[in-house]
Amino acid sequence: MTTFKLKRRPTPPGAMLREMYLKPRGISVTSFAAALGCSRKHLSDIINDRARLDPALAARVANVLGTSTALWVGLQAGVDAFDAERVARRWKPPATFRVVAAE
Repeated sequence: MTTFKLKRRPTPPGAMLREMYLKPRGISVTSFAAALGCSRKHLSDIINDRARLDPALAARVANVLGTSTALWVGLQAGVDAFDAERVARRWKPPATFRVVAAE
């Protein structure tokens, strides 16, 4: 399996939401939060990358915008994986157990 390392953090779903959907359509955070049934503060935190977009809210975003839940969950998963790998690089396990290939 081929893997590659990202050199920069993936774009968070909140930034994509703001730049690709809300700004171009002139939708305010307040009105979009009302459509989602969440608080303006929580949506603002997501848009400004201070909070994660959980799968339940991702499904609501998808329903309101006519996109797929997988899009929003995938964007958040990319950010989560990048952040986890960055933390794991600094962590040293006390022991490792590697699988040895049979000859």
